[in-house]
Formats: sequence, C-alpha cells, structure tokens
Amino acid sequence: MSEQKILIAEDDDQFAHMLEFTLKRLGYEIILAADGLEAFEKVESESPDLIITDLRMPRMDGLELLRRVREKRSDIPVIVITGKAKIESAVEAMKAGAVDYIEKPIEIERVKLVIQKALELRQILSENVHLRREAQRLYDFRSIIGHSQGMTQAIQLAEQVAPSNATVLIVGESGTGKELLARAIHLNSARSRGPFIAINCAALPETLLESELFGYEKGAFTGATERKKGRFDLADGGTLLLDEIGRMALPLQAKILRVVQEKEFERLGGTKTVHADVRILAATHQDLKAQISEGRFLEDLYYRISVFPIVIPPLRERRADILPLTHFFLGRFCAEMGKKVPGIAPEAERALLNYPWTGNVRELQNYMERAVILLRGDMLTADILPESVVRPATGEQSLSGAAFRLPDEGVSLEEVERSFLVQALERTRGNKTAAAKLLGQTRATLRYRLEKYGLAGASSESEEKTE
Repeated sequence: MSEQKILIAEDDDQFAHMLEFTLKRLGYEIILAADGLEAFEKVESESPDLIITDLRMPRMDGLELLRRVREKRSDIPVIVITGKAKIESAVEAMKAGAVDYIEKPIEIERVKLVIQKALELRQILSENVHLRREAQRLYDFRSIIGHSQGMTQAIQLAEQVAPSNATVLIVGESGTGKELLARAIHLNSARSRGPFIAINCAALPETLLESELFGYEKGAFTGATERKKGRFDLADGGTLLLDEIGRMALPLQAKILRVVQEKEFERLGGTKTVHADVRILAATHQDLKAQISEGRFLEDLYYRISVFPIVIPPLRERRADILPLTHFFLGRFCAEMGKKVPGIAPEAERALLNYPWTGNVRELQNYMERAVILLRGDMLTADILPESVVRPATGEQSLSGAAFRLPDEGVSLEEVERSFLVQALERTRGNKTAAAKLLGQTRATLRYRLEKYGLAGASSESEEKTE
C-alpha cells in the first residue's frame, strides 16, 4: 500500500519543516505549500489524502482554502492549525467544514490522534463518494433497460420530472420495477445527496405503519421507552417512497394528505409540529380511481399524489425488452458466480419471448439466477429453463395467447375470441369488471363483445347488486 499523502499549507518555514519531519517519521508522504493559493493548486495536481493548513497566510488564507476544497474535493478532510489564543478562529473553521484543529505549539500524541481520525474519515468519505457514483451509474436513466415504446415513454417522463420537487405516482404491476424508477428519480434530482427511504404500506398493519411513518414520543404507548424517529424524519432533505399506497387505511390516508398539503406532521403521542422537508413519491399496482368510487381511497389524496403519473407496462406488453433484460441478468449473475456469460440458444429465446411473465421483471430475474446456477456450458439452452417457461399453460388456451396453438383443421377468429371471453368470465366468476381487466379491455368494449356472442347475461351476483 502506498504512503498516505498529507498536504501542509504553512507560511512559517521553520514550523512547516518541523511538522514535515515529524509526520515523515510517522510514515506519511508530505507535500509543502507556502500559502493557500499554492496549496489549492497542489490539491489538483497531487490529490492528497489530508490537508493541514494554517489559518493566516498571504494570498489565500486557510478559511478560503477550506471553502474551495469543500467545493471541489469534499472527500478530502481538512485540519486547521491555530494558536491557543485563537480558538475562536478554529471554531469558525469547524463550522465551515474543517474536521478538527491542532494548537501551536503542537503535541505529537495529539497530532497523531487527530490525523488518524481524519484519515479514517477520509476512507469513509471516499467509500461514500464511490457508492454514490455507483448508484448514479446504476440508476442513470440511460442504464435502465427499456426499448419498448411503453417503457421508453415511462423513462422519458421520469427523466423530465426528476429535477422538480413534484409528487409522482408510479403505477404498474408487482415486479415491473416501480422502486427502480423511483430511485432513479431521486438520484437524478436536487435531493440526490439526501436519503432515499422506501416503505411498503401493504407490509405493515395500520397501527404499526403509522408509528413507522411518523415516529413516536416517549410514553406514547406501552413499550415506548424513548422517542423514535419515523420515515418522514429519516427522509428529511431527501425522498420518501410510499409503495403500495393503495393498501393504506383511510384514517392514515387523511394524515398523509396533511403532510402532502402542509408539509408537517406530529409524532404519535406528541403535540409539537414537525416540518417535513421531504419529496413524496407513491407507487401502486391498483386502480386508485376504482378504489375512490368504492370509498376505499381519498379523492383529495389521489389528486395530490398523482400530480405527475407514470405508468410502467407489464413485461408481457414490452416483448422488445425481454431479451435485453435476459442478457443483463445473465451478465450480472455470471459475474457474481465467476462464470462466462453464455449465448442464448434459439429455442430458449423463443421460450422466453412466448412466456407470459405474470411475475414481470422480478420473475425473469429469478429465473436467470437459477439458470446461471445450473449453467455448465457456454450456451443457455431450453432444458436449463423451468418447465413452465418452455411449455407454459399446456392443456388450456392461455389468455396471453402464449400457449394457444392453431389446430390442424383450422379455427375461426370468432371461435377464438368467444373462447377467451368464456375463459375470462369463468376465471373471474362472472365479474365483468375483472374480466375486462384480465383481457386488457375497457368495460364498455367487453360489454359490446359479450352481447355480440350472446354472453351478456353472465355476471356475478356481487356485480348485479352494484349495477
């Protein structure tokens, strides 16, 4: 491992060389600069691990050097040197971003400790910068795989809304990548340095969800032995994703509405109003407008969270993305398992393209991880894929059409259409609204087709009561 570099900015030559000698004996590589301006130039050329600077210097003082380093290289910690009579200057420097200070005359043990802590901080800062860059690379909109028209449109809309502070509603089936798009919006916004906090509203009961969102004060309920911050607190200055917001209970929806409108809330058991500097993103796979008509979702909240709606289509409607996604997941899992990325045999390609992917991208990801585990050669063949992918829905005509085979004697399109309508009604027990959704039709279109084939009389008992 190479020596760690320390840049010393000090106009007192005698003190600078004494400090240089001391730190070299401790194993550090030392770079000297006579003032702040020279030091700043050497920051660019030498890329030091740590800067130690006097505060009073010609041409550019230590505070100005500190400010410029914070702007250009925030990953480099800065320690300031001050006299015992100038502690207030050190305090000012600490407020400006210095990590610590050293007093003149220096004490070697104190210097060793301060430098050690600063370099440990440097390591953490470097890792954070690396992780942030890696996250920005992964969640760059250009890195999201989407060649189909529907996905391309969703990515373009997300890219347009990201720089704003608008509330976004992301709609899509489970496994389509709603959280992926939400993270991309966050990391491409002005809040990218702030936290991204996600909570699944369907995963927790109402009482627990409320405390998780808003936090609670000590004594708010039995077992609340101390104050706990909620997700709105933790997301301060960043973004909060309310996933599956359609599963949230009405009383809690009303509280969320207040946060969206007023940007404030109270913790459970508390009376103090807390300001919420949070951008809210919401996601759902449900039809919120239908839930409004059924009295299960607040209309005001819907219009507040759907300022900018984005729809992610299911994978079965974006066939152009199946093979690119397959190659992506194969590459990822092969890298993790130390295997060579395989080609894809034609019969495997056909199986992947014909499969209905009811679990969407998440299902494809899981199958590719399984395939890489089973992979022995340099080709992904159909026999490595699950039986359900190679021969889906055998024995019945799949509503997706993936398993439908044209009989040798032929069949009329009217027979096919009527068969699909009957299957849809059977599967939904005569519920026309559900059948229309299953077939990807509007309710009015379904009603027209049912009348065309003499099936209009078939409806569920529950539906008859509402019509």
